[in-house]
Amino acid sequence: MTSRRSFFQKTLGATGLLTLTPFVQAALAEDVSDAMVSLNKLSPLEAATDEELWARMAQSYTVSPNILNLNNGGVSPQPKVVQDAVNRYYQLSNEAPSYYMWQILDKGREAVRRKLADLAGCSPDEVAINRNTTEAMATVTWGLTLSKGDEIIMTKQDYPNMIQAWKQKEMRDGIKIKWLNFQLPIESEDQIVNEFINATTSKTKIWHITHMINWTGQLFPVKKLCEEARKRNIISLVDGAHTFAHLDYKISDFDPDYFGTSLHKWLCAPFGTGMLRVKKENIGGLWPLFPNDKPQIADIRKFETLGTRSFAPEQAIGQAIDFQNAIGTKRKEERLRYLKNYWAEKVTKNPRVKLNISLKPEFSCALGNFYIEGIDSGEVGGRLMNEFQIHTTTVKWENINGVRVTPHVYTTIKDLDRFVEAVLKIAAS
Repeated sequence: MTSRRSFFQKTLGATGLLTLTPFVQAALAEDVSDAMVSLNKLSPLEAATDEELWARMAQSYTVSPNILNLNNGGVSPQPKVVQDAVNRYYQLSNEAPSYYMWQILDKGREAVRRKLADLAGCSPDEVAINRNTTEAMATVTWGLTLSKGDEIIMTKQDYPNMIQAWKQKEMRDGIKIKWLNFQLPIESEDQIVNEFINATTSKTKIWHITHMINWTGQLFPVKKLCEEARKRNIISLVDGAHTFAHLDYKISDFDPDYFGTSLHKWLCAPFGTGMLRVKKENIGGLWPLFPNDKPQIADIRKFETLGTRSFAPEQAIGQAIDFQNAIGTKRKEERLRYLKNYWAEKVTKNPRVKLNISLKPEFSCALGNFYIEGIDSGEVGGRLMNEFQIHTTTVKWENINGVRVTPHVYTTIKDLDRFVEAVLKIAAS
């Protein structure tokens, strides 16, 4: 086994993945499969630190060997098995588009829906497949019937697309947004919950809850917030863009009224794939963003009336779910948290480097954010890319200023050592 892996690694270094012979490609796939089997023999915590196994797992991806990508929070690369599936479905579609798209692939959505529902822990009759979190959340924003003066509570740290949608609804329909503004990081679930409760009045109809703040990785206590919303007959709308297939949970664990997520982030599904979950009793009363002939029917499929679209990415969601299940969501969560803590603990050995995220497991996982005292965060992000070829993202939003760092399962400790070295050099300059 060791000799074979050594041969593959030398071959990869000499030729690059895209020029491998079919024999080597097949053998490499076998090696990744071996790694999958070995991972599943370990507990999540044991697996998190097994560098040899994760290095073999990383061979599933075709990421650049020259640019170190630490911005997986924006959109994640797909493993090659998912890329190959997309290509197959595209090629099939092009043989006779109106036949293969509408009469063959369109019918495959039900199998994908069932797999998504199983991963999410809810009924297939509550899952709509769409293109991203923005579309899922906009369906709810524009589909709910609200009256002038009704209030929604959300935070200044929520995602901009969601904020803009509610602002437009405020301008157009006369609802009122009540803003919370958190100083992150926070290490008190009660503090977060009490902020929502204290802002609630008799006119409050909705709590807009972001499970993980995309700017820093701060986790909100979504289960407690949904429970408190139910006690007050308030609608819970959860933005799960950064937690689905990242953290080990089922949507039914906190049972929100509405939940939206992107599948092209942590699930590593094709670009432009997402999911909306609507509790069964709420489907009939929610107007679809793109209406069909029965907009108030209690059928989740009414939210999929998009007209002509690409079926290839949608169908390949199934391969992404298979890949996720082969790793195991809890193993993935523990590995991602381990990677974040690894770099965060090392860069803060320089007292000028400060974190915008807690390292406690209940408040963060893969996403992290840091800044260097005395150096503009934009300059830090620029230098990481220009001098060290490390891709991150600079965050300057409301009261948050720093550099966001998001590794993924293909990121190795060697990669993070390269990143840490770069940050410490910048901090020392």
